[in-house]
Amino acid sequence: MESDPETLTAVAERVASDAADLVRDAYESMLTGATVAVDTKTSETDVVTAVDTASERLVRERLAELRPGDAVLGEEEGTHGAVRPSGGVTWVVDPIDGTVNFLYGLPWFAVSVAAQVDGVSVAGAVVEPASRRRWTATRGRGAWLDGRPLRVSEPTGLDVALLATGFAYRSERRARQAEFTAKLLGRVRDLRRQGSAALDLCAVAAGWLDAYVEHGLNRWDWAAGALVAAEAGAVVTLPGEDPALGADAILAAAPSIADPLRAALLECGVGEV
Repeated sequence: MESDPETLTAVAERVASDAADLVRDAYESMLTGATVAVDTKTSETDVVTAVDTASERLVRERLAELRPGDAVLGEEEGTHGAVRPSGGVTWVVDPIDGTVNFLYGLPWFAVSVAAQVDGVSVAGAVVEPASRRRWTATRGRGAWLDGRPLRVSEPTGLDVALLATGFAYRSERRARQAEFTAKLLGRVRDLRRQGSAALDLCAVAAGWLDAYVEHGLNRWDWAAGALVAAEAGAVVTLPGEDPALGADAILAAAPSIADPLRAALLECGVGEV
């Protein structure tokens, strides 16, 4: 089966857009008073809705039609399909990244779909149901927002850099993250906590943010968004690639501040979060 990265990007955008239509319909119904079934996962603050489940099932159905035989790793239903041989494609799916935002009616959430080969993202799409924005990327060929090429910002220093981060679901780790971010806040222009890792990574790609750092993400949280950021020129460090930042840390930064930001993060205790 054709596995050219551009072909895979087109598939990712198509299926993510189909799922985003489903999520948008549910979101608009919620805004007019409809209720959504909600359950919890790792903690009371780690929620999953019936819409997350329906969105992932739709993505799996579309991929089964368009890419039969490929494996799928999804947030809600785990891995379907055989373990891919070397060179095989695995689709990594987050049916709603930013579920808490969705549940509260805050329109900063997205459907994220990426194609990985040997664990490396080669194509991806992040589609926002509320705004209908489509972020796409193809490894080695660039990143786009609704077809417009993306390029990261060029801040002149940390003091004028706008960063984003996120917090864990468990209170013990939140406390450590709060201590870390309190120290970091004095080094940068400001911090944002917006609730969707995929969209924070895309915002770095667009230059809406200068950097993003977070701990504890799963592969489906970053598989597409990190590719969008990297293809827009960001320096991206994936979980496990720089143990000093913490075993599960991800960092995306504009090149002009990447080195001083890493140094500042270490001084602020990022590795102890």
